[in-house]
Amino acid sequence: MLQQLMANHVLWTALIASLLAQAIKLILTYAQSGKVNLRVLVETGGMPSSHAALVTALAIGVGLQEGWDSLLFAATVVFALVVMYDAAGIRQAAGKQARVLNRLMEEWFEEKGAGSFKEPYLKELLGHTPVQVIAGAALGAACIGLSFMLGAN
Repeated sequence: MLQQLMANHVLWTALIASLLAQAIKLILTYAQSGKVNLRVLVETGGMPSSHAALVTALAIGVGLQEGWDSLLFAATVVFALVVMYDAAGIRQAAGKQARVLNRLMEEWFEEKGAGSFKEPYLKELLGHTPVQVIAGAALGAACIGLSFMLGAN
């Protein structure tokens, strides 16, 4: 069983695509700030989307291996679309709401003279922009395509 798991190149390539996206986030953050911020490796959001890279590599890998007309390919495409819609739509909107709520609480406490806001701020970077999702999907497609071109299937 372990040998079969280790031989699942689609799984490993999808995971590598996700890890590569996280590494790119680390590099881009360093390029922007001049500081190494290891938190970006475990935080949500950012460029490129590691979720999109993962699910795109998985779906394309399944299509290449099982066939574009297979039920498994259809299931992984639907799964990928749900994940990417959630990342760019719902979680992005939740992040915008958190930003507004944080500002409202700051203003309310300043206006009332009630001191500072004691509760932790809501996390604002929850999702991705559509460009970040597209970049992650392109990265995932490139990783799985390269894997199959090199004969790892």
